[in-house]
Amino acid sequence: MATTSDISRNCFIRVDNVLLKVIEYDHITPGKGNTIYSVKCRNVETGKQSEIRFRSGEKIDLVRVDEVELQYIYAENDFLVCMNQETFEQTHIPKIIFADTIQFLQEGMILTIRFDENEKPLNGELPKYVELTVTYAEEGNKNKLVKMAEVDGGIKIQVPMFVVTGDKLKIETETGEYVERV
Repeated sequence: MATTSDISRNCFIRVDNVLLKVIEYDHITPGKGNTIYSVKCRNVETGKQSEIRFRSGEKIDLVRVDEVELQYIYAENDFLVCMNQETFEQTHIPKIIFADTIQFLQEGMILTIRFDENEKPLNGELPKYVELTVTYAEEGNKNKLVKMAEVDGGIKIQVPMFVVTGDKLKIETETGEYVERV
């Protein structure tokens, strides 16, 4: 069994029979007493975030995770139908495991899916960046550095003043922020 020193960002732990993904963790050393690990987690089932504290050296249940790249084909109710590139086997992946990044999902995209030891999908990631076309950009105001723009899929993002309708933009999927003009 692992200890608190084995915790890392994006690892999976099981606490009280609930599977959690570690989003952030902090090693706190108070003036008196033992070191504490403050762990910010996301429940894999519900998507809710919580914070858990562990004492230094406390035993934790780390979950082994397999990572597979699948191609997104189409959506079906609350699931995404994805295909394994090597075996051509289709798998239904719950949309909830992508959290807010799902708004950037496009057909044919290669997704990174993590499965537990029972082959249940735990977590999914889109590519780090997507390229989308600006469908609407606000008029610029000389007193501001950024303005609102709408890209494919109706997603609203903040962009620099020089961006105009029709520009193709590189956007980070995790934060939804403008990176550069393509």
